[in-house]
Amino acid sequence: MKNTKKYINRFIDSHLSSWMNDIYKKPLLLRGARQVGKSSSVRNIGKSFSYFLEINLEENSAIHTLFNENNSIDSICSKLEIAFNIPIEEGKTLLFLDEIQSCPNAITALRYFYEQKPNLHVIAAGSLLEFALETLPSFGVGRIRTIFIYPLSFDEFLGAMNEERLLELKKKASAEFPLDAIFHQKLIDYFKQFLLVGGMPEVVARFIVNKSLLEAQQVLDDLLLSLKSDFIKYKKKVPSTRINEVFESVSKQMGAKFIYIKIGNHLTNLQIKEALHLLILSGLVIPVTHTAANGIPLGAEIDLKKRKILLLDTGIFQRVLGLDISDIILKSHFEVINKGAIAELFFGLEWLKYSSPFSQNELYYWHRENKTANAEVDYIVQQNTAIIPVEIKSSKSGAMQSLRLFLKEKNIQKGVRFSLENFSSLEDISIYPLYAVSTFAELKNKN
Repeated sequence: MKNTKKYINRFIDSHLSSWMNDIYKKPLLLRGARQVGKSSSVRNIGKSFSYFLEINLEENSAIHTLFNENNSIDSICSKLEIAFNIPIEEGKTLLFLDEIQSCPNAITALRYFYEQKPNLHVIAAGSLLEFALETLPSFGVGRIRTIFIYPLSFDEFLGAMNEERLLELKKKASAEFPLDAIFHQKLIDYFKQFLLVGGMPEVVARFIVNKSLLEAQQVLDDLLLSLKSDFIKYKKKVPSTRINEVFESVSKQMGAKFIYIKIGNHLTNLQIKEALHLLILSGLVIPVTHTAANGIPLGAEIDLKKRKILLLDTGIFQRVLGLDISDIILKSHFEVINKGAIAELFFGLEWLKYSSPFSQNELYYWHRENKTANAEVDYIVQQNTAIIPVEIKSSKSGAMQSLRLFLKEKNIQKGVRFSLENFSSLEDISIYPLYAVSTFAELKNKN
């Protein structure tokens, strides 16, 4: 039976299209967690070519021998043509090497495609690619272009829901021209749906068919089981149960500094650190690191002992914790929902999704411990040469002592607050709705 599932348009499509038409193109390496849509995006762009050859190197292990050091790129291509009966012609064929982590020699060969067959379009991807790349630190510097892919953003979700006009209206809104109440509420409703559905393409694809949140939760449960089944593949010497314990603890500690001892004293710090490193490599969890934020780059003054850890997706997060979906849909704020951590998680993920896909972007926060009072700013971001503190509120109001303290201590003129409020501003605080992270992110590269 033919698969008629509709393709969900992604921001990455424009980058793939530009690459396709670039006369100086390099082989592309798509990096990202499992099930975020890497293969679907490649298959979509593959429709623009006369020939499309997709090879799953995990399923076709017999092909691995073709990528040994003795075979030239011409020889590899000739043998692949025979094996799959598809022409490999420069300018006409897209060669897609999926699950390339299964064949390290194929990863190494990517650089030679650029040198020996520069006009051939080659894309590689893999669900556990980072584990292989960790052992090949200089596999193709300068000869391979990397694109990082995440789950769907909120804007992509709106597009999938056929809300292009609402999306355009949102993009034009500002503190000077806030949205009409009816459209603001409609976006809040979609935002709440997105928190529950998340951005994993399989879940979104199912949700847009019949708009059933319960069915989306079932798909999320299946996806979560599938992702956890991969734990055994991460590293042979690390038990999958240990990785799962750390994964579950990440969810429970969301929104706060990750503390090893909260997992339990049956695991050593070294064991926890190793399991956490593997989860970061897999892309399932993302660190947010403390920065002193005294100047740029923000990564120049970090403290790796102070880290928050995010899950890859809000939908997965709420399923791991077993949150009551009615609390998110019906409540006017999220304070009761894991203390609003889901709103903080949402911003961090959105910021990465709207950042440049050509580099692995980092997330930072600021925390000052004091004997009389602690202060914490949820995120510290950089826009051009400016440092911007960002506070996330899971309701329509709230004090901003930490944010104002940071502004005063660092002599910074402007801060940002995200909440369920409409677009507005105070004297030194710009206020954005939580659904408008993309609006704020667009300022990043503007002069």
